[in-house]
Amino acid sequence: MKSNDDYQYYYQQLPSDIIAYKKGKRRLTFGYASDLDVIIDWDEKVFQEIIDDYLTIDPFIRDVEIIDSMESFTRILSHYMIHGLGGEIDITSKEVCDVLDERFNTHFGLGGTCAQASTALGTIGIPSIVHITDRSRETCRLMDDLDIEVVDHGNRVPLKTIANDNDPVRHIILQYPKGAKLEIGGEEYETPVSNRMILDYDKIHKILPIDREFLDYCELHAQDLIAYSASGFNGIVDPFLMAEKGKQLSAHYKRVQTQNPNCIIYLESAHYLNPEVNDLVFKSLTTSVDLLGMNEEELVVYTRKHGMLINQEDLKSVMEGIELLLSEYPVKGVVLHSKDYAMYYGHKIEGVDFLKGLTLGNLLAGTRARIGRYGSYKDCCDTLNLPLSQLGSAFADQLSTMEVDRCVHIVPSRYMEQPKYTIGLGDTFVAGFMISFICAEFDQQGN
Repeated sequence: MKSNDDYQYYYQQLPSDIIAYKKGKRRLTFGYASDLDVIIDWDEKVFQEIIDDYLTIDPFIRDVEIIDSMESFTRILSHYMIHGLGGEIDITSKEVCDVLDERFNTHFGLGGTCAQASTALGTIGIPSIVHITDRSRETCRLMDDLDIEVVDHGNRVPLKTIANDNDPVRHIILQYPKGAKLEIGGEEYETPVSNRMILDYDKIHKILPIDREFLDYCELHAQDLIAYSASGFNGIVDPFLMAEKGKQLSAHYKRVQTQNPNCIIYLESAHYLNPEVNDLVFKSLTTSVDLLGMNEEELVVYTRKHGMLINQEDLKSVMEGIELLLSEYPVKGVVLHSKDYAMYYGHKIEGVDFLKGLTLGNLLAGTRARIGRYGSYKDCCDTLNLPLSQLGSAFADQLSTMEVDRCVHIVPSRYMEQPKYTIGLGDTFVAGFMISFICAEFDQQGN
């Protein structure tokens, strides 16, 4: 590693990378879910009033939670805030949706890892192919005019051509800032870090419909795929359905890679509504994908289920957690992203500059956190002025003195005490990380 701060170096390479990429027809590809996020404008006073109205017991969470009342909503969100947690939970109560809509101001945003990643790339001028589930005009409008393509009748066409008049799929998102205060039972608490909770009032992604023609296109035109990012399984709650979908997609990925062994397939994890489905996703899909991505909270959840309690502020402990993952699942490597650093841990993949992917992933995510939207190339330049995370820098320094058998890279994040936005940062990181495969493509072509 040249230094802890290669941001300027990789940032300056981007314009020429983008020009070379756009000259060809081979593309980064993303699937499968999209939605319209209903983003709640945080109001500390309003939430305290909700606590006073509905919370009758001390906050806690169970291993599996469903929000079916204002009491359960308030209990769970209070626990999340007290511990600085983020997550995604199924919501079955329209009353909760109505109360939140009445009491808070809201605005709309784009949801779904594949939708957000392709949009983040499009904003800096990198076109892609995407599969989306919500094709409503409201959702497509947020992705429009960015040179994003979809598959329709066997061909790649502009995304705007498939927009329909259906109602959008809505997810409710609350983001709470570091230092937010709440009073429960006469005791005052303060949120230790900024984070967010996603409430899925959503039946479509419980089955995650994937168009067969998209899968067929990817198999027939596998040579046109540089890398393929898969996500969106976390909304499925039926283990039998996930098992069937896992068989279908595992066979699909194998057919893609038979036709194009250089196509990197990247599976991004998430907070799963049903932990049993999480296990099925990992077991069925990691046999046919190359990389597994997740954030540090997801790593903690996974390792805890397997009897390991990791310390997120201790590098060796984090690496032991990732090693546990690799001992269980046959992927080539794990990509871990957090507010303090991004890490690749696993096997070396020829031609892939993981440092570049981690750095640009952090840069795009940091820019979104800083300005509250997907950043342009110029917006990203302004993010370079932010300091590096102290914890991330300490991890990178520590790694430089360690002897490791794996290929390991750590890039400290550009750090903000009070980010403007905490929504979609992992999804935006995925966008930047995928740029590393564009570079691998150039290397294979001798450019």
